[in-house]
Amino acid sequence: MAGYRIDRVSEDIKREIIAVIRELKDPRVMDKMLTVVRVEVSSDASYAKVYISAMEGLETAKEAVKGLKSATGYIRREVGKRLHLRKTPELNFVADDSIEHGMNIVKMMDDLRTED
Repeated sequence: MAGYRIDRVSEDIKREIIAVIRELKDPRVMDKMLTVVRVEVSSDASYAKVYISAMEGLETAKEAVKGLKSATGYIRREVGKRLHLRKTPELNFVADDSIEHGMNIVKMMDDLRTED
């Protein structure tokens, strides 16, 4: 597949995973401020790595990933139904701390502003 098609499929999968996560009833996922940071789809579209981040930090993201891994089959089926893909990629969820890192950078910048 061409690079632009993989990028488009990645964005479509990301959008649909976000919608499906909102519908999940798992307590490890339900009441968390989760964000799908990015989705990396392999060149043959058979695998997708989904990076999950939480506002509360990396430990919360890891707990949410456990819940998402237990619901992987459901999420994959729903994404396949909604996008009508010929081959729905196998999903692999990974905890990411990018939101927490970004919040720390913003806090440091605010501290620098208050010092001046």
